[in-house]
Amino acid sequence: MLVAVLPDGRLQDLRADGGPAGPPHQVADLPATIAAREAADQPRWVWASTADIYPALLRAGVRVARCHDLELTEALLLGHAGRWGEPRGVAAALARIRGLPAPPDPPRPDAEPPGFAQAALFETASAPIVEIQDLLEVYGVQQRRITETDHPGRFRMLVAAESAGALTAAEMGHTGLPWRADIHDELLRELLGAPQPVGPPRRLAELTAEINAAFGVRGLHPDSPAEVVKAFARAGIHVPNTRRWVLRGIDHPAVEPLLEFKELYRIWTAHGWSWCDAWVRDGRFRPEYVAGGVVSGRWATRGGGALQVPKVVRRAVVADPGWEFVVADAGQLEPRVLAAVSGDSRLARAAAAGDLYAALAADSFGGDRAKAKIALLGAMYGQTGGDAIPALAVLRRHYPVAFDYVEAAARTGENGGLVRSWLGRTCPPAHVARDAGLEPPEDVAPPPGRARGRFTRNFVIQATAAEWALVVLALLRTALSDMSAELVLFVHDEVVVHCPASSSAAVVEAVQECAARAGRMLFGDTSVRFPLDVSVVGAYADAK
Repeated sequence: MLVAVLPDGRLQDLRADGGPAGPPHQVADLPATIAAREAADQPRWVWASTADIYPALLRAGVRVARCHDLELTEALLLGHAGRWGEPRGVAAALARIRGLPAPPDPPRPDAEPPGFAQAALFETASAPIVEIQDLLEVYGVQQRRITETDHPGRFRMLVAAESAGALTAAEMGHTGLPWRADIHDELLRELLGAPQPVGPPRRLAELTAEINAAFGVRGLHPDSPAEVVKAFARAGIHVPNTRRWVLRGIDHPAVEPLLEFKELYRIWTAHGWSWCDAWVRDGRFRPEYVAGGVVSGRWATRGGGALQVPKVVRRAVVADPGWEFVVADAGQLEPRVLAAVSGDSRLARAAAAGDLYAALAADSFGGDRAKAKIALLGAMYGQTGGDAIPALAVLRRHYPVAFDYVEAAARTGENGGLVRSWLGRTCPPAHVARDAGLEPPEDVAPPPGRARGRFTRNFVIQATAAEWALVVLALLRTALSDMSAELVLFVHDEVVVHCPASSSAAVVEAVQECAARAGRMLFGDTSVRFPLDVSVVGAYADAK
């Protein structure tokens, strides 16, 4: 059953093709009405944007099982048609249907820390006026466009997973990640010293003095890359930038204090006392997660930096009394995805083992696990120089199907073409590839064609890995719905569940089953395994 809904309280039942299954009607209490329908027949809710409507429902105590997010679906379909980045709102989709210029999407408001927002239950003032029949029309056309994709069944799974991910993202932001502000304060004082009324804390001031002394100058600001580059130049050392991997290759007394300064300065500015005051309320850190916020389908955040919490700061993430964290991480996920999507039977046999690299080494690399790992990662990331050359030759000889799969993706990119994930997420065109973050850094940027090839080579793997993880998350969300357990964090290939200690064994079993089921749903009958490293801990920092 499908029900279209607008934030102003208008509802209408839909047929599977998007046609009306009854007249539209207006309700006075939308959360109560949705809760009643959810309890009665658990429909799939069709709405413009989960991010716009679902947080308000959660604040009203209402959760839904399923939805179809028109904006997220429109973005996926636009990408598939080679129109990545065009406006994806309902107004824009409707304009395209009618052959009119698509209006730009309204800018989203800046994310506000908990307690800062003063909006009404459903904020609609900035959104274009949308009628209930507009939702029906856009939904119906989207269903037709899905049938016209390369693999409609896979693409339909992608749409469902993306919409489920949006529900989960809103729920995680509402629930929050357990966070001990007192422990956070203690570790900041250990690392930085006491906070100062004005300026940086004591340790940063000390390191600034050490760095200035090492360069023989005064007044240098080590948080300014331009000033640091100039200081090295005055010392006769050329550095292209101040990235950590660049500085580690330099022999100069300023390097060690500079590296420490960079790490501590990032903690102070991104996850320091001001951050905690703004983002942690009632023992929970509540960021705004953005499902599909990265071009590969990985998540992003709007404010709070939940996906970049430094390992040392994770000591503040402590389970509630009597509760534990179940932390599950997919090991060697991308190489296993390559084995599954390429159809290379020999690599798939290696991926049936718990340690893929060890199995690969035993099969083709004389037991040298390090060489096997270099070869496989080199093939996926386009690292074709140095120690990778002989290892890649072995890989190409023994696993030609897998090798050719990523090589074909690279050639497509070098020729200006688009590539797709297993379910059909399409890479953006070349002019936005630089924002993807899929390539490891290089001393010298490769030629544009080669850079594009490296991007598309990895996109087909990383985007598919993101799909597998998203399907796991969607399945786990359903599996946990009858337990007193909370999904509290999802970072790329890792999921964190907060649950009563008495339920942790059942949660571990559910996580393992969802991972296995996701592999079957995406790739069918394959020998490739997707094992998880699972830890049950009281503090997130203690996870393996």
